[in-house]
Amino acid sequence: MNYIDLIGYLGSFLSCITFIPQVYKTWQTKSAGDLSLSMLFIVLSSTVVWLIYAFALMLWPVIICNGIMFFLVALLIYFKATYKKTA
Repeated sequence: MNYIDLIGYLGSFLSCITFIPQVYKTWQTKSAGDLSLSMLFIVLSSTVVWLIYAFALMLWPVIICNGIMFFLVALLIYFKATYKKTA
């Protein structure tokens, strides 16, 4: 593995952890009222497109990152549908 691959994996790791604090906070507070459903569906759509691209070229950093992102955003959409907005 060369340094370019390491940079790819580092970038992948940093990108895929971006939603972890939001997922944790939403789960803890049981409140997702302030989350934008439009933004969540845009991010979900972009992860699907990236996954198609990455699988076509077998780009593992991109596959790993967007697989995790897909799970986290799907979880936020589930929370948005499940939790009622609190005052």
